[in-house]
Amino acid sequence: MSTSANGNGAGHGSLAATRPTEISKLDRVVIRFAGDSGDGMQLTGDRFTSEAAAFGNDLSTMPNFPAEIRAPQGTIPGVSSFQVHFADYDILTPGDRPDVLVAMNPAALKANLADVPHGGTIILNTDEFIKRNLTKVGYATDPLDDDTLAPYQVHRVAMSTLTQGALADTGLGKKDAERCKNMFALGLLSWMYHRPTEGTERFLREKFAKKPDIAEANILAFRAGWNYGETTESFATTFQVAPAKLTQGTYRQITGNTALAYGIVAAGQRSGLQILLGTYPITPASDILHELSKHKNFGIITFQAEDEIAGIGAALGASYGGALGVTSTSGPGVALKSEAVGLGVMVELPLVVIDVQRGGPSTGLPTKTEQADLLQAMFGRNGESPVPIVAPLSPADCFDAAVEATRIALKYRTPVLLLSDGAIANGSEPWLIPDVETLPDLRVEFATEPNAENDSGEFWPYVRDPETLARAWAIPGTPGLQHRIGGLEKADKTGHISYDPANHDKMVRLRQAKIDGIDVPDLVVDDPSGGKARVLALGWGSSFGPIGAACRRVRKLGLPIAQAHLRHLNPLPANLGDILRSYDKVVVPEMNLGQLALLLRAKYLVDVHSHTKVAGMAFMAEELQNVFSEIITSVATEAAK
Repeated sequence: MSTSANGNGAGHGSLAATRPTEISKLDRVVIRFAGDSGDGMQLTGDRFTSEAAAFGNDLSTMPNFPAEIRAPQGTIPGVSSFQVHFADYDILTPGDRPDVLVAMNPAALKANLADVPHGGTIILNTDEFIKRNLTKVGYATDPLDDDTLAPYQVHRVAMSTLTQGALADTGLGKKDAERCKNMFALGLLSWMYHRPTEGTERFLREKFAKKPDIAEANILAFRAGWNYGETTESFATTFQVAPAKLTQGTYRQITGNTALAYGIVAAGQRSGLQILLGTYPITPASDILHELSKHKNFGIITFQAEDEIAGIGAALGASYGGALGVTSTSGPGVALKSEAVGLGVMVELPLVVIDVQRGGPSTGLPTKTEQADLLQAMFGRNGESPVPIVAPLSPADCFDAAVEATRIALKYRTPVLLLSDGAIANGSEPWLIPDVETLPDLRVEFATEPNAENDSGEFWPYVRDPETLARAWAIPGTPGLQHRIGGLEKADKTGHISYDPANHDKMVRLRQAKIDGIDVPDLVVDDPSGGKARVLALGWGSSFGPIGAACRRVRKLGLPIAQAHLRHLNPLPANLGDILRSYDKVVVPEMNLGQLALLLRAKYLVDVHSHTKVAGMAFMAEELQNVFSEIITSVATEAAK
């Protein structure tokens, strides 16, 4: 779904409002769709998001999947939700708490009610509020009949019954008809917020092209939801959120995993190299394989290996053969790939290792997010095995991060760890589609003749570029360039196997110096106070949005705070130490137990304040606002003594 950021969103379809209602204009709204894992909440949320994107709103989403593959129907562990935050200005997060909760059953209500602020709107599918379903989730009494929902604006809608009635003449069975109730909910919310409808109807016809009866049933349910909002007296107000004023250009809604895949495709085109993705399916990284498998026409080969080790082995073999090897995984897979990453460090070949982090350890929380693989990425290999680390800060930024990781891998002949996470991977936002010609030139020069430094006429694979310290890259089979590489320590320049202590010391230090010398942009600090801030909020990865939103809130309260975000975690920006030492207090929020804070304290001897969270969920701006406000006040009080 693409749209031009010119202030003119897509128009409404054939469904047009006729009943006069009060229209309330809002600058932002957070909506959460929640139901059983079989209720289609992800599809419903994704379609609402697509129409918000087509309309021209800025947006950010947060899908939340059940951890169990198939939890019992109607239970809290089986609740699936999708939150979308859309606005008429640039937003940074999917929102803390939903202004509107659509709950398809009692489990969805109980799992999400605590997040709804008092005065918020709750739309309930009353057909599911029967004794059996209430008992499953521990409701002793029906919350529709007691004062549980008194603090909220509640709309009771018999979605299942109304959907079945709308589809009575289609010939669908009761069970198949009821499956369409998510489209009824989507139609109702589309009416409430004046969302376009043509795109959803077109999507349904395309999705169910081989089952036109199912397509038409979903469209009828969607229209029934819209018409219910139009005709019922229950909804006296509709809401409008104007298009956002974004930078001029063409946008599309994109998830982090899709953006990573597109970044890899673009890197292949800009380098002129064939790409091989050697991988093994693992949540939440599998979508990268799914997306890249669609792009064979761009020189992409996807290989689903029998395990994680075979996947990275194939990728490294592709790089040995003159292609660019890529492998994608999550934390457990990184553990299995660690020896092969060390081999990549030893043979000094380009390799991109994508780690979409999830909750751990072990199998952990496959569908939840975390940032706990940083130390694993830094040190999770035997011996001294340094690798560069790049971390995208948002779904759209994944594209640029993939291109940057590839640039480093090719220029410096090294494996690169790209640290995404579940929140970024599954979340979505508008992405400004770049002009391909503005992307960096990633072409490489392969060795074609023996080294000039060598009078023997042999090719020496470990002769290095004096600027980057990268070794020469020779494609196997190139006449006269026979050479040996492998996992045993190599002699400097010649590449012969060497057990000499002095040579090992030299090679270890050379590999470290190569990584230390990677060109990394200086860190940029955002401080609207003009240098008055004495507290710096520093983050990495997906904490960018919550930190940024919290800083906006703090500044509105009149409290100065500076913000900076690390995209390159190894090596760190050259000016980072000076920046850290220039503030009275540095706060580092992380979805782990303080891994970046540990590294900063060790390297710069700065006593950073570590604020951590390992709940499988991203930070909320509200909680960080409170943390920042308390620290700013504390610093000011201490300075006044």
